[in-house]
Amino acid sequence: MKQQISNHGKKADTGATLGFEDKLWHAADLMRGKLPATQYRQVLMGLLFLRYVSDAFEKRYNELKAEGYGDEEDRDAYAEKSIFFVPSSARWERIAEMAHKPENGQTIDNAMREIEKENPPLKGVLPKFYSSPDLNKEMLGEVIDLFTNDLPLGDVEANRDLLGRTYEYCIQRFAEYEGKKGGEYYTPECIVRLLVEVLQPASGMRIYDPCCGSGGMFAQSLKFIQTHGGGRGDVSVFGQEANPDTWKMAKINMAIRGIGADFGMGHEDTLMHDLHDGKQMDRIFANPPFNQKLWGAEKVKDDPRWRYGLPPNGNANYAWIEHMISHLKPNGRIGLVLANGALTSATGGEDRIRQAIVEDDLVEGIVSLPTQLFYSVTIPVTLWFFNRAKARPGKTLFVNATDLGHMVDRTHRTFSDDDIARIAGTFDKFRAGTLEKEEGFCAVVDVKEIAEKKYKLTPGLYAGGKVQEEDAEPFDAKMKRLGADLDALFTESARLEKLVRQNLAAIGYGL
Repeated sequence: MKQQISNHGKKADTGATLGFEDKLWHAADLMRGKLPATQYRQVLMGLLFLRYVSDAFEKRYNELKAEGYGDEEDRDAYAEKSIFFVPSSARWERIAEMAHKPENGQTIDNAMREIEKENPPLKGVLPKFYSSPDLNKEMLGEVIDLFTNDLPLGDVEANRDLLGRTYEYCIQRFAEYEGKKGGEYYTPECIVRLLVEVLQPASGMRIYDPCCGSGGMFAQSLKFIQTHGGGRGDVSVFGQEANPDTWKMAKINMAIRGIGADFGMGHEDTLMHDLHDGKQMDRIFANPPFNQKLWGAEKVKDDPRWRYGLPPNGNANYAWIEHMISHLKPNGRIGLVLANGALTSATGGEDRIRQAIVEDDLVEGIVSLPTQLFYSVTIPVTLWFFNRAKARPGKTLFVNATDLGHMVDRTHRTFSDDDIARIAGTFDKFRAGTLEKEEGFCAVVDVKEIAEKKYKLTPGLYAGGKVQEEDAEPFDAKMKRLGADLDALFTESARLEKLVRQNLAAIGYGL
């Protein structure tokens, strides 16, 4: 397996390309208020995909025609280059011709159906609602013109990167606009980059995300591998996603980037039905739903994934942890995002599960993050890293990164390249055995010391510095407790009011 060299701090190329992304967002503005957010997102994403596959096909078609062997209609000649076959009626030239005709939407829907028919992996994935009367056809024509005239073109490989970046840009902007709902399918790029920089995926590896959203973890992993000399086809990608629309977004995202990915035959709840049961992975990335309640523990209570104990039905955090560990190769690594409560929780036996995992020497590092990094939540979260082949057996790295990052607007924070490089570089030094404790930021701790602190994994307890408040109490239990307290206060208030009125009346000042 190819050895990877650290390249922390390399700036991701996600900026605007000749202003196209901003123009694309302007197209979204045209549709906003006229369509539900989910639908206009799909309008743009679908057209983005259609424009790319058509251009990639045309370039390959012209190459084959120039060779003179007459195989420009041979599907295999496109498949060998990871290019989708596009029938003549579905090519962008036809879409552009129909841009300002009343049947432009029907033309696009037909094109989507034809592409799905010719490419079975895309069956049931592409959006087909462009002929809907709810979609203004004049506005649709303007968007088609945008894709026809303003999309910068280059060779197929360059277009993959360009359109992939544009796709991720749109996902980010939609997440910003949609807030909590947007966070369902988008993990901030700085968090994804940090996870990738610490786990360092390499050529030949199997990469897995059990709640893959739109596939951002895979896209960033590929970028890392290519930066270090690997190729697009040098990894095997496996994912699963419960939300049907998000599952389709992930399929399209991977298709645009030319990444062959196994996402199963459709959307599915990972904890209830593991589509990749028995498969072992080299690198596992995940941003699972925070503090997921009533996830169905009783239905899968005898599942072998719960090696360290059955997680409570009131919170799926440890179900996700144990699920991922069950898929980990002997030399594999995991990086995931969890709400801070999982660091110290004791509800439903979570403390015993955490203790067993720590004693099994799987926890390589814990990184506490500042608030406001996510669009969907403002609570503080933590990055957990597991490793079956730790470079420092019996040691765990704790990083308190709560003071890092900067605000990009009134409500959202991000990490700079330097922030990412500092944290990832700390893991490099830890693995090399050269890291010294930095008070308030990082510390290397023996399992024995973790045991002395009752297996609590809060970085501030070991590295020092600000310790963020952790809330391990389940929401429902907290609301019942607070409700009972409030009811008692109301009762006492009524008693005191009655007493005051009686006393005032007794001295002739009744109210």
